Amino acid sequence: MLTEPHLLVQRDQAVLTLTINRPDQRNAISPEVMSGVIEQLNASRADTQLRAIVITAAGEKAFCAGADLGSGKSFQFDYAEPRLPMPEMFRAARATNVPIIGRINGTVMAGGMGLLAICDLAIAADHAQFGLPEVKVGVYPMQVLAVLQHLIPRRKLFQLCMTGEPVSAAEALEIGLLTSVVRSVELDSAIESLLSKILDKSPTAIRRGKYATYAIETMSFEESLNFMEGQIGLLAATQDAAEGQLAFREKRKPVWSGR
Repeated sequence: MLTEPHLLVQRDQAVLTLTINRPDQRNAISPEVMSGVIEQLNASRADTQLRAIVITAAGEKAFCAGADLGSGKSFQFDYAEPRLPMPEMFRAARATNVPIIGRINGTVMAGGMGLLAICDLAIAADHAQFGLPEVKVGVYPMQVLAVLQHLIPRRKLFQLCMTGEPVSAAEALEIGLLTSVVRSVELDSAIESLLSKILDKSPTAIRRGKYATYAIETMSFEESLNFMEGQIGLLAATQDAAEGQLAFREKRKPVWSGR
């Protein structure tokens, strides 16, 4: 009997869409989902034609419920491995050079919050809820804290972690987890609109901009200034920078080379 793949991979010109395909398990993370996401993120770095990655899930109820607790193996680790799969996914996402966009079709819980956090931009359906319920099963969201700590104010983060209670999409937007919230019927059009606003911009500027933004995250003020002085000099020397300025003077749309 053939089984459906846990992760669907679709390429539409310059956009790669990764869809968690486990709706009956609330799109919980399986080893196949994790390895598939890591593989696609790593491969994206060598794809010069790729402009954006969309991460979403099947159905409308859940984006990702986190680890598959039903398996009974969620917190069984191979201690011979120096790196765990979820941190490897976080590293792979940080190393990508195109925007990762979350199409948040439903509820996001536990490890699913880590999947949300690796997205540079995220649009959610208004019925979605967001939570870190790990304390209810005797653990704490240790791994996802690494990617959530720079998105959520600390007191709100403690509230989510220590109570295990979820927040609404509206509150998730307010505390910085989301870019915007729309009705379910508007989710696809909102994603398409966001993509169109990204795809007509300089791919070179976006690649270097994403890299630089994350690079300065843990730098001191002076270190970040020195780093960014070098980055603007490099960016100004690119073909896209020259084309953008020429197109502005000639009052036409730029034709980006991505170089």
